[in-house]
Amino acid sequence: MTQTPVEEMSFEQAMKELETVVDQLERGDVALDASISLYERGAALKKRCKDELQRAKEKVAAITLDEEGTPMGTAPLDAG
Repeated sequence: MTQTPVEEMSFEQAMKELETVVDQLERGDVALDASISLYERGAALKKRCKDELQRAKEKVAAITLDEEGTPMGTAPLDAG
């Protein structure tokens, strides 16, 4: 596990660490206090991944296409 703050991690970093946390918890060979800390870290990592996926989804939704379906640029996210 890294000491990198979760909010500074990329999606890929957070996902990789989340997989490590889940593996450790599933093995069940971690002391109770450590398990609680791992669970809390895992919850934060899960939220980071979810937030990053939502941000990416919003960026994709903002891509504008011409009549032939070719990307032309992006529209502001608040344009509606």
